[in-house]
Amino acid sequence: MSAASIALNRFGLGNRPDQPIPADPKAWLIAQFTRYDAKPDAILAAPTSAGVSAELASYYRERRALRQQAQMTAAARGPSPAMGVSPATATMAPAPGMSNPGQVERTPEMRQAAQFARRAGRQDYAGAVGARAQSALMTDTPFVERLVQFWSNHFAVSADKLELTGLAGTLEFEAIRPHLLGRFGDMLVAVERHPAMLLYLDQAVSIGPDSAIGLRNAARGKGKVGLNENLAREILELHTLGVRSGYGQADVTEFARALTGWTVAGIGQAPGARMAGTDGLPGDFLFVGAMHQPGDRTIIGKTYPAGGVEQAQAVLDEVALNPATATHLATKLARHFAGDTPPPAMVKRLQSAYLQSRGDLPTVYRAIIDSPEAWVEAPRKFRDPWEWGIATMRALGQKTVDPQAVTGLMNQLGQPVWKPGQPVGYDDLAATWAGPDAVMRRVEAAERFAQRAPTTIDARALAPKLFPAAVSDATTQALARAESPGQALALLLVAPEFLRR
Repeated sequence: MSAASIALNRFGLGNRPDQPIPADPKAWLIAQFTRYDAKPDAILAAPTSAGVSAELASYYRERRALRQQAQMTAAARGPSPAMGVSPATATMAPAPGMSNPGQVERTPEMRQAAQFARRAGRQDYAGAVGARAQSALMTDTPFVERLVQFWSNHFAVSADKLELTGLAGTLEFEAIRPHLLGRFGDMLVAVERHPAMLLYLDQAVSIGPDSAIGLRNAARGKGKVGLNENLAREILELHTLGVRSGYGQADVTEFARALTGWTVAGIGQAPGARMAGTDGLPGDFLFVGAMHQPGDRTIIGKTYPAGGVEQAQAVLDEVALNPATATHLATKLARHFAGDTPPPAMVKRLQSAYLQSRGDLPTVYRAIIDSPEAWVEAPRKFRDPWEWGIATMRALGQKTVDPQAVTGLMNQLGQPVWKPGQPVGYDDLAATWAGPDAVMRRVEAAERFAQRAPTTIDARALAPKLFPAAVSDATTQALARAESPGQALALLLVAPEFLRR
């Protein structure tokens, strides 16, 4: 591979036929820092946390009203004379037209939930996926856009959860994109305060056992409501220090206690949900002192004095600059740009850049660009489905995307956007995406792309623009022997050069 091809494909998202080939690849990458637009038009038009949260708050209000109405109706009817039980607990007779006679009729509340999920999926989720794809498709800063996707996967949430359907994309747009060229610590705080993360990891309902609300709940016998350690654990294990980096279960528990009170206004069942309009609008970050566990906290050998929101904030500031965090992030970045087995020398170089700059991300990115391990000629990574899909659309010169089509493509290829199903995010390893079934799905998708592409596209002329001075003899011969322009294009989209970067 030539240096230009590496810059376009390993660092970038694949070239567009209307874009020039960079004459100075490293300078081209660095220059993108000054051109990067955190809020391009597609992102500005996308759903926002405020809008999605207002919809969620309205949905929860309507759900509570339906539930109260059902309870009042059941109480008015009294016990069923035939069964001696409440209609609310009896199996309901099948509604007219139900195909399964044993099926229970859906309640108004259930129908409302299904309708809300469908609408949120069509508008909020698909709209955000489309905005993300449109930004990647037309960007002239593809290296920085790749970094957006890297950090979004690092701070993974999953839109499978109803509350996250519309909020998963806003985490990327509002907490990651604006901080991409700043300090990691600032991005970390923005992510952990975002409603998507607070709801995904159940932090919004975490209550200190000795807080005012915790003591009141205990007096009322609500033993199931209390401390939740999910966010604290994932911050230490996934977002900052990494596994086996010196912290223990006691540190997780203490950090979880420090985080109590961090919640979201106006959404769901958290105490903060009822404060919308007084202490914040739906989706706003709130610190609710009545949920906070009082007292000093000792975490990884350091004591943090009792306080309010500042206590957990101080922990985040500390772990953001911990050498273990530098190593964890350096390892993941080296794996992404230099192969599944991160080169130790590159990891050390990135770690040093991170610590010396106190987490300044552009300094780390420059260290990546300056690392010879990221510029070796042999392909270092297998493109994941998102990379391959965006590279394909850029190669074909597309200028707009159909949000539903992009959503369907990612589902077909096995990487639904913002739906990794677990906080660790999607794997950044070739074995995850290079299996026979996964490759066959790309072959099928490539054939569909080729069928819909303009007939004027000549794959033989396109290949050198996408992979300057890097098209193999085998690929050149395969394209020349293709029976039709469409077949040649489909072959190019699944050629080794296109599948690997």
